[in-house]
Amino acid sequence: MAEHIPVLLNETIQGLNIKESGTYVDLTVGRGGHSSEILARLKDGHLICVDQDEEAIVASTARLSKISNRFEMVRANFSELETILANLGIKEVDGILMDLGVSSPQFDKGERGFSYKEDARLDMRMDQRQDLTAYQIINNYGLEDLTKIFQIYGEEKYSYSIAKNIIKAREAKPIETTLELVEIIKRSKPMKELKKVGHPAKQVFQALRIAVNDELNVLEKALTAALKHLKPGGRLAVITFHSGEDRIVKNYFKEAAISEGNRIDGPMLEKEKEFDLINHKPIVASEAELEMNHRSASAKLRIIARKERRQQSWL
Repeated sequence: MAEHIPVLLNETIQGLNIKESGTYVDLTVGRGGHSSEILARLKDGHLICVDQDEEAIVASTARLSKISNRFEMVRANFSELETILANLGIKEVDGILMDLGVSSPQFDKGERGFSYKEDARLDMRMDQRQDLTAYQIINNYGLEDLTKIFQIYGEEKYSYSIAKNIIKAREAKPIETTLELVEIIKRSKPMKELKKVGHPAKQVFQALRIAVNDELNVLEKALTAALKHLKPGGRLAVITFHSGEDRIVKNYFKEAAISEGNRIDGPMLEKEKEFDLINHKPIVASEAELEMNHRSASAKLRIIARKERRQQSWL
């Protein structure tokens, strides 16, 4: 298994502006790459680590325990942030991190069914307690639904052709494995597409993973809760890996931080926005990081902060 390398590590830690006594939440702890750096900077602060993958919980707990005991591990979906904080008796935190998408160990472990390079039963569940799998989507969803999933979540140019060939193939027998699906995808594309750089199944597999885990709806719920529970001066950092995720984060941040107006009247006279954008354009990986970790190529980091409360003047 390849070593897990957290993307945009330095930029994320710097962007969170860690305070030694602060309370932080890593909503996608994975193998603890970002959390390790946060925890190492806490003197009497506290770190809450969240993941829905049992394997990630075990691995990150072992890693973080070597640094300090100032962390709490919670197995849950990150959309459950509201409940997680309530159960811990916490109202506000100094920083929240979301590193979206599939982690390297999940992708590299063929039997989880995330990879188009390893033969395994179609699965793709980040939380293996849930019922819906990629197998069920591929073998039960209709032509229209499959086409929409591939188009919207994968931006796949040949969505209709792939969906039609999936329907045709499963009439003979269920499509059970990742490599069976890969072969159908390859047959659905013209040779000019197959000759292009990159794996021909990448976008369909991405789309399936997003559909299985309801990732975009979960993200919207998590963003709403995260902004609500930031202290004044607290920061939310989100790392995305495809345009659908980044678009959602960009729009949420814009709505929270930017007042609309026009060139004549300036910003609209409305309630002052509670947040500031730390970076107006997404932060991307450096050339050095790209050489070390090719999975950072599509990563984008956006950071937002709740404004500090102003001191009221009585003069």
